[in-house]
Amino acid sequence: LGRAIVRQPAAFLMDEPLSNLDAKLRVAMRAEIKRLQRRLGVTSLFVTHDQVEAMTLGDRLVVMHEGRAEQVASPMEIWRAPANTYVAGFIGAPAMNFLSAELAQGGTAAALKAGATIPFADGVHPGADGTPLTIGIRPEHVQAGSGPGSLALKVDLVEPLGAESLIHGALPSGEALTVRMSDCAPLAGAVLPVVLPAASLHVFGAEGRRLEAGRPRARQ
Repeated sequence: LGRAIVRQPAAFLMDEPLSNLDAKLRVAMRAEIKRLQRRLGVTSLFVTHDQVEAMTLGDRLVVMHEGRAEQVASPMEIWRAPANTYVAGFIGAPAMNFLSAELAQGGTAAALKAGATIPFADGVHPGADGTPLTIGIRPEHVQAGSGPGSLALKVDLVEPLGAESLIHGALPSGEALTVRMSDCAPLAGAVLPVVLPAASLHVFGAEGRRLEAGRPRARQ
C-alpha cells in the first residue's frame, strides 16, 4: 500500500488485504486503512468476505452472489432493509433468524409456523391470506418476555461473551432461533419465553425478495 501511495494513483484496488492477519492486527489495520483513505481522498475498491470489514470500511457496499450484485447501498441501509434473504443472512453476526409464516388477517399480519400471529407495523402487505412468507428478525431484536404473541424457545446452547450472551434454541415448530441478550443467560434445557417485536420484522416473499408494505387500509 505504501508503494502504491507514492505513485499517487487514481484509485486503490484491494483484494482481501487483511485475510492473513491475526484478529487483533486485523482490527488495527482496518482502522488504519480507513484513516489513510479519508486523508488521501482516493477512491478505493475493497473486496472482502468479512462483513465487519465491509460495514466499517465502505461508504457503499455491493453484495455479490454468484457473480450478481444482490444489493448496492450504504452499509446501514443494507443492514436496515436487506433486499432479499441472501443479503439479510450475510450481513449481521450472528446471522438473521428466518421463520416460516403465512399472510393473515387481510394482509395485516404474519401467522408464524411457530404459533404466533404478529401484526405488521409498517402497513398492509398485498396478497391473499395463506400466501407463504419468510419472516426475518435479527438476534439482537428478539426480546425475552411472555404474553400475547410470545413463543417458547427451548434453549440448547448458551455462548457467554462477557457483556452479553448468545442463546441458541428451537421453537415448537422445530425452527432454530438465536437470541442476543445482555440481561439474562438461561441454562441449557430451559424454556425461555420470547417476543418478536413487530417493528423489527423483515418480510420476504416465497422467492426470498423483500416485500414492501403499503399504507394501512382505512376501516370500513
